[in-house]
Amino acid sequence: MTTRKLSMHQKAVLIQVLLAFPEQRVAVQYFASASDALAYAQDFLTIFKAVGWTVNDVEPAGPFAGQAAGLALIVSQDHRLPPAAEALRDGLRIYGIEAETVRDASGNVAADGFLLRIGSDA
Repeated sequence: MTTRKLSMHQKAVLIQVLLAFPEQRVAVQYFASASDALAYAQDFLTIFKAVGWTVNDVEPAGPFAGQAAGLALIVSQDHRLPPAAEALRDGLRIYGIEAETVRDASGNVAADGFLLRIGSDA
C-alpha cells in the first residue's frame, strides 16, 4: 500500500483555495488502524491552521458505519456541505484524491462546520 501524504505543492495549492473561506470550523479525525492515517491527518491540520480555520488537534475516530475507506467530509444530517468543504473536495480532485460526503445523524457535527475523517486506506 502506498503511504498517503500531501506534497508541499499540494498543500500550497489547497491553502490558496481555502483562503477564500475564512472562519470555518472543522474537526479532523483518523482511523488508528491505518499506519499512515495520523500523518495524513496532520497534513490537513497544517493546511487548516495556515488558513486560520478553527480546528482542534487531530483525534482518533470512533466507529462510524456511514464511511467507506479513504477520505470523508462529514456534515450534519440536516445540512449541506459548507462551501469551504466543497472547495476542499474540489481542490483534492485536482490531484485525483476523492472525498466522499457523508451525512451524520448523531448530532456530533456542528451545523456551520464539517468533519474530515481519514479512513483506513486510500
